[in-house]
Amino acid sequence: MNELKKRLHDSYADIADGLLAFSHRLHESPETGFEEFKASAWLAEELRAVPGARVVHGLGELPTAVRADAGSGPLVVTICAEYDALPGVGHACGHNIIAAGALGAFTLLAGVADELDVTVRLLGTPAEESGGGKILMLEQGDFDGTHAAMMVHPGNADRTNMLPLACAGFDVRYRGRSAHASAQPHQGVNALDAMTVALTAIGLARQQLEPGQQIHGCVAGAGTAPNVIPESAAGQWMVRAHDLESLGRVEAVLRRCFEAGAVATGAELEFTPSDPPYAEMRGDARMEELFRDNAAELGRALVPEDTRGGSTDMANVSHHFPTIHPMLDLGDAPPIHHPAFAEAAAGPGGDRAVRDAALGMACTVVDLATDPAERQRLLAG
Repeated sequence: MNELKKRLHDSYADIADGLLAFSHRLHESPETGFEEFKASAWLAEELRAVPGARVVHGLGELPTAVRADAGSGPLVVTICAEYDALPGVGHACGHNIIAAGALGAFTLLAGVADELDVTVRLLGTPAEESGGGKILMLEQGDFDGTHAAMMVHPGNADRTNMLPLACAGFDVRYRGRSAHASAQPHQGVNALDAMTVALTAIGLARQQLEPGQQIHGCVAGAGTAPNVIPESAAGQWMVRAHDLESLGRVEAVLRRCFEAGAVATGAELEFTPSDPPYAEMRGDARMEELFRDNAAELGRALVPEDTRGGSTDMANVSHHFPTIHPMLDLGDAPPIHHPAFAEAAAGPGGDRAVRDAALGMACTVVDLATDPAERQRLLAG
């Protein structure tokens, strides 16, 4: 370990209590996507306490987005913080750890940014679980100038990378016509029948989907009483695939299935995208190697992920800049999105992940800034 990295390791002790308190504070007050008013305000407050940090709370059309910059060097490294929670199960994806780890890395690097001749940027990115906050932030220019991007996600294994699928979501509604189901059924247009036709078509279509393509969803409501022809039926649906091109093809399958319900019954179909499409991840191999080596100094043995699953808007960032998204094990925890994972996110395993995320990212930035070949590669774009 070089002298600068050792200084960062030694400095972590000075900020550890504050970072863990911040992580637990987020954990105790979960907020869902685009509603992270307390979380983003607390993050901005913590960032304003970092010497030399230039902080903005609220970016463009996103009042719960945050930006902080430190240093003025030509190499710009962006660290992403997530802090939205899941409905019903709180921080079962561990975003409190992501935000605290990002805050820790930024705080450590802010003190050496000029020494490294870098600009370190933290972006607080709302609505990762649904809503695609990072995609919206890409579109409104919040990532502009970035040469490398990174974040660390908690999980139930130590991984150098994540293999998320491309993903798109849709709100679906059929509008029919109500009628008495016994006396005048012929005057009705049955929206529930339309949904039933669509569900049947989806079930049959699954047999012939391409490898990696997935369709899943739920019916949110249909009808109000058994003796009334349902005039409305609605649900939420998602498609996933190995890449955006394949995603477009499975989306066409899903759309045809719902169109079949409309054709069969005469109901009117509303098929509306609910989120911007999430892309597949394109991890930067060299940055992943550097993070792996720095994690080894912390006692972790990261290995490549070998199973595809889930989706993240950080993948969209990876289509624009060299990006890493490693995973850190919380110990005896189930897979993410489980209530027991939420509990682990505020336990000893979660606290260790905050430390290792902060130091792992900070030391990786040191490597990128001080290795002439890596620095030139990133600056060259």
